[in-house]
Amino acid sequence: QVQLVESGGGLVQAGASLRLSCAASGDSTHLTAWFRQLPGKEREFVSAISEMGFMTWYADSVQGRFGISRERGKNTVSLQMDNLKPEDTAVYWCAADSDRIRVAADYRYWGQGTQVTVSS
Repeated sequence: QVQLVESGGGLVQAGASLRLSCAASGDSTHLTAWFRQLPGKEREFVSAISEMGFMTWYADSVQGRFGISRERGKNTVSLQMDNLKPEDTAVYWCAADSDRIRVAADYRYWGQGTQVTVSS
């Protein structure tokens, strides 16, 4: 089965950029998504990319600021986060293999999460 490992989180100032990576091992590529859980809030969809990387999806809150991509020939998905805002502060989770793109409960594999903190 698939194992996912996130990396790239940290503490940055508002307006800065950060790049998260999700490295997969075990099985082949799958639909892969990023979710986040803001402090005191429910887990929410951030972005997703199709198995071959031809299609991407974004939450309205990050549209135009975040970009998801796959490394060619690798089971690695990145989330480029630009113009970060304090409201982006959250634990970010990588998830893979789902029937419905934006539904967290459908995803079969999850990483351990990585903390992103954006100071004002």
